[in-house]
Amino acid sequence: MKKTIIFSLIFIGSFVLASCQSNNPPNGLERLTPYEGCEVAQLDGYVCVWADEFNGDALDETKWNIEENGFGGGNNELQFYRKENISVTDGHLLITARQEYFGGRNYTSGRINSKYKGEFTYGKAVIAAQVPAGKGTWSAAWMLPTMNTYGSWPNSGEIDIMEHVGYDNNRVFASTHTTKFNHQNTNGALTFPKTLYEATTQLNIYELVWAPGEMRVTVNGERIGEFNYTPAFNQDVPYDDVYPFDQAFHFILNVAVGGDWGGVQGVDDSIFPATMIVDYVRFYQIDYAELDRENPTTPEDIRKMTQLNQGIFWKPSTDDTGVEKYAVYVEGEFFDHTNLNQYTFINRIPFKVLMPGKTYEIQIRAVDFTGRESGLSEVFELTL
Repeated sequence: MKKTIIFSLIFIGSFVLASCQSNNPPNGLERLTPYEGCEVAQLDGYVCVWADEFNGDALDETKWNIEENGFGGGNNELQFYRKENISVTDGHLLITARQEYFGGRNYTSGRINSKYKGEFTYGKAVIAAQVPAGKGTWSAAWMLPTMNTYGSWPNSGEIDIMEHVGYDNNRVFASTHTTKFNHQNTNGALTFPKTLYEATTQLNIYELVWAPGEMRVTVNGERIGEFNYTPAFNQDVPYDDVYPFDQAFHFILNVAVGGDWGGVQGVDDSIFPATMIVDYVRFYQIDYAELDRENPTTPEDIRKMTQLNQGIFWKPSTDDTGVEKYAVYVEGEFFDHTNLNQYTFINRIPFKVLMPGKTYEIQIRAVDFTGRESGLSEVFELTL
């Protein structure tokens, strides 16, 4: 009887230990702690990692930078951005555009950013905002890359979570700008409109869900647009020309006056002052250490790109919480990492040069956000 009890205890203990080990992520990844002061600490499986609820009596400059300039925002805008146009009252951020002369401009307004103070790669951004009405306003909640990994605009990307122009009062827009798709080339930016009659009369909740190779923007739970990278449709360029959104981005909030878009129908001076109201800005991320339990699936179906001679792509792997990157192997040896299911060999790594006209054996391995790895793919023979 004692032997049976002892055996049962050993069996149960071993099972519990194995279960605990299976739930513990590799590489010492720690579970996320909700950001102090975030009024909704967890949302749809995400954990709040940064937030401003605007509960004070002034802008928290540990979280935001106030921009002061009259450069026109690169879009021929008419305002001068000033600190005096930013205020916090009754739990809201107010960005107010005014008709007043300053610094050679006939209008003033406000613009803030979280560069070096709140920057993120992948997750969920949530912004509650009400934009001003009136011909000539151009309000936006958007994101730019902090380090410009792929070069200056538009090469490193731009994410417009919400844009609104006052002459088109009942619509909001979500866009991305990249090397291949931006408003200054023939392809144009990837832009989606959404009818929203309440844009200027109440607070609306804008959300960006952002993952490797895919983004989705919604307002009040309804889709504005999706931005997904599909290598089969972009065989002429490396992935970062289409989806450079694998680096840290920061928030920008502003109200512009006039400009290439906001000023298409001129500016109605009777609308000023015009104020954008923001209730909160929050950023959430998946708690991979808590949720990840599985290894990624092994990459399959490697192909050579039809127009980019030294490029390959493959069917993306799946994982219970997402694939962070892929390891590329050449002749059985690790060669490089790539963040999406596409790789271009030319000009990638100094001292690692593949010779044109030669055939190489290529394999791919998927890696998730906890460091768990898939098996190696089957060998693909690539002739450069």
